[in-house]
Amino acid sequence: MALTGFRPRRLLVVLAVLCGVLAAGIAPAAAHAALTGSDPAPGSVVAHAPEQVALTFSEGVAMGDDSLRVLDPQGRRVDRGKLRDLCSGSVVKYGAGLPPGLADGTYTVAWQAVSADSHPVSGAFTFSIGAPSKTAAAVPQQQVGGGLVGALYEIARYLAYAGFVLLAGGAAFVLACRPAGARVRSVQRLVVHGWALLTGATLAMLLLRTPYTGSGKLADVFDLGALQQVVLSKPGAALLARLLLLAAAALFVAVLFGAYARAHRPDGDGPEGDGPDGDGPDGDGPDGDGPDGDDTTGADKRRRDLTLGLAVGGVALAAGLATTWAIAEHASTGLQPSVAMPVDVLHLLAVAVWLGGLAALLVSLYGGPPIERTAVRRFSRIAFGSVLVLVATGTYQSWRQVGSWRALTDTSYGQLLLVKVGLVVVMVSVAGLSRRWTNRLAATATAATATADTTAAVAVPAAVPATGADAEADAARPGAPTVPADPDRAAQLARQQAALATARKKRARDADPVRRGLRQSVLTEAAIAVVLLAVTTALTTTEPARTEEAVKVATAGRSPDANQPRVLTVPFDTGGPGGKGSARIDLDPGHSGGGNELRLRISDPSGKTRDVPEVKVSFTLDAKKLGPLPVALHHSGTGHWAASGVQLPVPGQWQLSLLVRTSDIDQVTETRNVTIN
Repeated sequence: MALTGFRPRRLLVVLAVLCGVLAAGIAPAAAHAALTGSDPAPGSVVAHAPEQVALTFSEGVAMGDDSLRVLDPQGRRVDRGKLRDLCSGSVVKYGAGLPPGLADGTYTVAWQAVSADSHPVSGAFTFSIGAPSKTAAAVPQQQVGGGLVGALYEIARYLAYAGFVLLAGGAAFVLACRPAGARVRSVQRLVVHGWALLTGATLAMLLLRTPYTGSGKLADVFDLGALQQVVLSKPGAALLARLLLLAAAALFVAVLFGAYARAHRPDGDGPEGDGPDGDGPDGDGPDGDGPDGDDTTGADKRRRDLTLGLAVGGVALAAGLATTWAIAEHASTGLQPSVAMPVDVLHLLAVAVWLGGLAALLVSLYGGPPIERTAVRRFSRIAFGSVLVLVATGTYQSWRQVGSWRALTDTSYGQLLLVKVGLVVVMVSVAGLSRRWTNRLAATATAATATADTTAAVAVPAAVPATGADAEADAARPGAPTVPADPDRAAQLARQQAALATARKKRARDADPVRRGLRQSVLTEAAIAVVLLAVTTALTTTEPARTEEAVKVATAGRSPDANQPRVLTVPFDTGGPGGKGSARIDLDPGHSGGGNELRLRISDPSGKTRDVPEVKVSFTLDAKKLGPLPVALHHSGTGHWAASGVQLPVPGQWQLSLLVRTSDIDQVTETRNVTIN
């Protein structure tokens, strides 16, 4: 396929369009946290109105008072509007209190939350009191994080990754592979566009954060009060920190293409890219620094100091930018976050060095002076090292997020991961082809390019106006070119001759079959990289396979009533004045092991809650000779006691003992059997 005349700017436009199309095609996926249980259970019918509705999640979530709503059959909100934090140990649970005396019928529970890795989740279910009934409650059909706002946020997320890759990888390519590239306009545009893309996408994500995690209304991007709350959250703080780092990155880019570019300019040459299409003189010495790579000792020292300073500062900035993703994505939650976060930073840096360097190599091959063989070989070695880092860090992250071989094919995350691995394998294969072209690349310009240079050197003076006797002699020669006496016209002709010489030079360069083969293979790598980056973005918004599998096991491996808490109503009579009443005991989730929560409510015969001087609860399992195991209750309100982290080591038919004392001498102990799964 003919690639002659393909412009870097046109290539960037095509890549941007592909980015938008691919990112827009990513459907909003489930986030890291998942609802693993509720009290009452979805679709259940309870005999009496519960005191509260409680939700249990697989991971940490952020919720507010309006995040959990309970609607009656007429669609009116009936919860108390105050969220209760019921988290205990590793159990993540939140609840909303309900008033007493709720009528029979079907009630709707609608909830939404933001998981610890910044992604929104939402859902709704119903339960019935007494018997099911018709309900007029309107439940949002669109999940939080979806719709137009969700699509815009996902596009911004993708463009942020793309901007980081171009900024960090392009700068690394200049510093580590081709210092002379700091004077090439196509490379400069690539890095600057990467900075602008990342900055714009980060600002868009910050403004879209409110509707993305809440209302879903695009107009809420102008809600400054909500924006203030976003900045105080972990994802918002990460985005704000990214903007501050990008301000420092702007100074880094200015020095890279200013002082650093001038330090690597050959003596007597103008800035690279003065000619059409960014072409200009290209040094033939090491790194294009001059005819023989010579420079004074002071200039060498200044150049080394600049390189060292930019390298250290660039690594710090790139690592800081990568960290803003690590602290707000999957790496910050789940298994081994203290290890996963630095591993994620390394993974992002390796991706940027490889793919961003590939983009810089691509624009260098299509625009500017012919790239030096040494620069291509350096990038080839660095890219190989980046791939090794990607394999190591990717293997760890895959184990952490997938957990089993079966999950690779049975979950959305595993399937996307297989697609990503396949794309990496194809890309590495194409990179091997590029490496072979690199080995065949000539170390110096081709003979055709040298001929073009000679032609240009002869053609340009021909347009310079002659004076005096020289002009008369030239005019006397048959076939001599006509030189206008007007200096402006002569300068215009000189520019035209220079442009023609540059065009001949580029045609000769593009005719080199080795360079043409290298350009084609690198372009193929870049096209695969666009798709690879889209799949990577989709993975960051998909529920990890380990979490999805855990939820499946939790819901499939239990009996039909396993998700329902154990609820006991125990009447008592201590025999003294005011000694009659009843105790309601809720054991949630009522499973063996730790993490159970026990709630106790004492009421008088009329149903009104009341306090008593003493109440005790213990569990005994005679079959295993376990117990009695006392429960450490604490008084949580009038007539209410609670205990967290109740340990019931093994499943079985346990005996619950309840001691109630209503006066100094009046007390009674009641026992009930309760089945623990």
